[in-house]
Amino acid sequence: MPKYINPFTDFGFKKLFGEESAKDLLISFLNEILAEDEVHIEDITYLNTEQFGASEDHRKAFFDLYCRNQNGEHFIVEIQRQKQKNFKDRLIFYSTFPIQHQSIKGDWTFEQTPVYVIAILDFILDENITSKNKVLSRIKLMDTKTCELFYSKLTYIYLEVPKFKKSAEELSTLFDKWLFLLGNLTFLERIPPQIQEQLFMKFLDRAEVAKLTDEDRYKYERSLKVYRDDLLVMNTAREEGREEGREDGRLLERLDIAKKLIENGADTQLILSVTGLSFDELVELKASL
Repeated sequence: MPKYINPFTDFGFKKLFGEESAKDLLISFLNEILAEDEVHIEDITYLNTEQFGASEDHRKAFFDLYCRNQNGEHFIVEIQRQKQKNFKDRLIFYSTFPIQHQSIKGDWTFEQTPVYVIAILDFILDENITSKNKVLSRIKLMDTKTCELFYSKLTYIYLEVPKFKKSAEELSTLFDKWLFLLGNLTFLERIPPQIQEQLFMKFLDRAEVAKLTDEDRYKYERSLKVYRDDLLVMNTAREEGREEGREDGRLLERLDIAKKLIENGADTQLILSVTGLSFDELVELKASL
């Protein structure tokens, strides 16, 4: 087992950032992510991560971390191990809970405190050219024609950790160092000089598998098994997709050869022998021509 726990396991992430004794680590991490929003967190309160719908018929939500800072701003922090259908829809759904919870009966004027939904991804969500090397993406509501900000109090942020490629020698900012640790924690054997600061030494101390209690180690091993099972399913599906793509390519190649033979007047038996197509596939090809 690696020296440090995997931060993308449910147990690992909560152990590193979700306990009262790790509050300073979470504050530092969030302040780096939210620097562009000019948010400065001095203190946070951990809130209940299980959120209930308006009635029994409505679905619950389970956050990895949910907290509020000294100004009443709400922060939902989620880790995501693999691509998931309707992932963006789920982030939108999550943001509705802290919004609804701010409603007060009586003379409430609908004024909201800001809500931030932060997703930390162990995969690449967007692979288009414009976002090829962009690790952090920030989404707000704005006018689609003028690009003017319409509403500043609802922000969605996601970090695509695999896009972060800097080596230890290239680390210069706290943001870089946090991303480096998230992406490389389970591979670290020695601590690079660039992250030998008090804050990160505390983080690494919490992350040591050998320092877990027996109970926590049991919880971590269960969480690690779920992580590995998910990874196996994802890799299997990816490999099956590649194989299916290769098979489709081979079929197209055989059909192309058959088409040329048909155009040159070759007989059916010769075409079947050369291309390996089935009789039905050849009949279908001739019909399409």
